[in-house]
Amino acid sequence: MRRIVAVKSLYLVVLLLFFSCNRAKKYTDKQIFRYNEAANIASLDPAFAKDQSMIWVCLQLFNGLVELDKDLNIRPSIAKDWTISSDKKEYRFNLRQDVFFHKSSVFGTRQTRKVVAADFVYSFNRIIDEKVASPGAWIFNNVASGGFIAENDSTFVIKLKQPYAPFLGMLTMPYCSVVPHEALRHFGADFRRNPVGTGAFRFKMWKEGVKLVLLRNDDYFETDEQGRHLPYLDAINISFIIDKQSVFLEFIKGNIDFISGIDATYKDELLTRSGKLQPKYADKINLYTQPYLNTEYLGFLMDDTSKDNPLSNIKVRQAINYGFDRKKMMRYLRNNIGSGSVSGMIPEGLAGFDSTKIFYNYDPAKAKALLAEAGYPNGKGMPTITLSTTSSYLDLCKYIQQQLILLGMEVKIDVNPPAALREQIAQGKSRWFRGSWIADFPDAENYLSLFYSGNLSPKGPNYTHFYDRTFDALYRKAQAEPDINSRKALYEQMNALIMAQSPVVVLYYDQVLRFVHKNISGLEANAMNLLILKRVKIDNPPAL
Repeated sequence: MRRIVAVKSLYLVVLLLFFSCNRAKKYTDKQIFRYNEAANIASLDPAFAKDQSMIWVCLQLFNGLVELDKDLNIRPSIAKDWTISSDKKEYRFNLRQDVFFHKSSVFGTRQTRKVVAADFVYSFNRIIDEKVASPGAWIFNNVASGGFIAENDSTFVIKLKQPYAPFLGMLTMPYCSVVPHEALRHFGADFRRNPVGTGAFRFKMWKEGVKLVLLRNDDYFETDEQGRHLPYLDAINISFIIDKQSVFLEFIKGNIDFISGIDATYKDELLTRSGKLQPKYADKINLYTQPYLNTEYLGFLMDDTSKDNPLSNIKVRQAINYGFDRKKMMRYLRNNIGSGSVSGMIPEGLAGFDSTKIFYNYDPAKAKALLAEAGYPNGKGMPTITLSTTSSYLDLCKYIQQQLILLGMEVKIDVNPPAALREQIAQGKSRWFRGSWIADFPDAENYLSLFYSGNLSPKGPNYTHFYDRTFDALYRKAQAEPDINSRKALYEQMNALIMAQSPVVVLYYDQVLRFVHKNISGLEANAMNLLILKRVKIDNPPAL
C-alpha cells in the first residue's frame, strides 16, 4: 500500500513540475534540440555504428552516397544520381560537386576540402580492412576484388561478383559514410572521438557518459523546398542519463525534447492499457507511432556444445519457445505496444513475412513434452541456465523466467550495462542473451544475415554463430535473385528453417513510439526509427 501511495505522490510531483515549468519558461533565439541516450555511445566513427545509439549520432555527422527518406525510399545524398548495369553487377554513381568535409585543422590552412570519388574508395576499403575490424565489413562481401573505383573526381564505381538486389539499400547504412583520409591519418584510433564528416551537424565536444554537443554545419549542401539551407537547428545536445525514470522527469520538465520508446517505470503514466496517449498529456505532448522494423528476441550461442549447457539441445530451445505466453506479455508489460511474434524473425512490412505461418504459440504441455524428450522431465537434472540482459528489459526477462520456472526450468537473470552486454554478445561470451535487430535497410535479407555463416561475429551480425549448409545455400541464392517474388519465396524458406532449429526465441515485433513536445516540428517517425534532425524546428526554444 505504501508503494502505491509513493508512486501516486511521485506522479503528482511530476505533474506539478510539468505545469509550473511551462508557466515560467524563458525563451532564446537559439534552436538547440536535446535528447538523452541511456545506452551511451561507444564511438563516433561510422565504421563502428552497429547499434541505434551510434547510428543516430552518425546520421547527424556523416553522409553516404544515398540515404532513406521517411517512407524508406532510397534517395540521393552525396551521389546526385546513379545507374546500374544491365547485368546488375556494376553501380555507377555521379557525385555532387558542392559537398565539403567539416572544417578541421587536419586539412591544414585550407580548413576543408571537397569530397571526391577517391574518398569513397578510401572509406569503403577501410570498412573491409581486417585491421580496422569494422562490424560492417559484411556489407561488401559481394564486392569484387578491387571493386571500388574512382574513374575521376565525380564518378565512383562499385563492381559486384554477382547480382545482389538489396545492395543499393545497404549503402544507406552509416557504415558506408564518407570519411577523409587526413583525419584518420592524424587521429588514428582516436578518430572515434574526433569525427570529421560532411553531415548537417559537426562535432563540438564530447564528455563521455555526460554530454555530447554537435553544432550546425553552416556549409551543409542540402536545402529545403524554398531553397533555405539545412539544418534549421543551431545545435544538438545529447545527455547520457542512465535511469529511465529520471529521463522521464527531465522530459516532463521540458529539459529533454523527445523520448523514443517506452519504459516500465512510466509506461502507465503516459499510455493507456490500449497504447494510446493518456488524455491529461494531449495538449502538451504529441505521440507519433507506427510499425517498427525491429524484432526483439532471445539468442542462443549455437557453437557452445559444453556438457553443462542444456541450451545446445534443440528440444530445450524449442521448449523455451513454447513455454511462455506472448500475448499476456504484450498486454501487461508493453501496453500492447507491438505484437507478440509467432511468425518468425522477419517483421511485418517486409517481403518474407507471412502472418499465416504460426511457429510457436504458447503451449506448456508441448514444452514439457520436449523437455522430457531432451532428458529433463519436468526440468529434473537440468542445469541452471542464465539469461543475459540489460535493466531496460529486466521486467520482460523476469516474466519469461517465471513462466519457465512453471515448467521446472531454473533460470538466472544476469543484468549488464548495455555496452558491456553488446561486447559479450559480439565476442561470443554469452550463452543466452536478449537482443534486438533494427533493420539497417528495408529488406528481409537484413534479418536473415544474422544467421549466415559468413557473417560470424565479431566481424558480422551472426551473434548466435548459427551454421546450416542448407540455409547458407538459400541465402546465397537469394542474394543473386533479382525478382522480388522469387526472393520472397526463398526468404520464407530460410525463415522457416531458422524457426525449426531455434537459434533464437522471437519475442515481438516492436512499434515506433515518439513522445515529442508540442513546440517541436519536423521530427517524423519512420519504420526504422531513424533519427533525422536536419529538418527539425523548435517554436519558442527554452533558454538554457
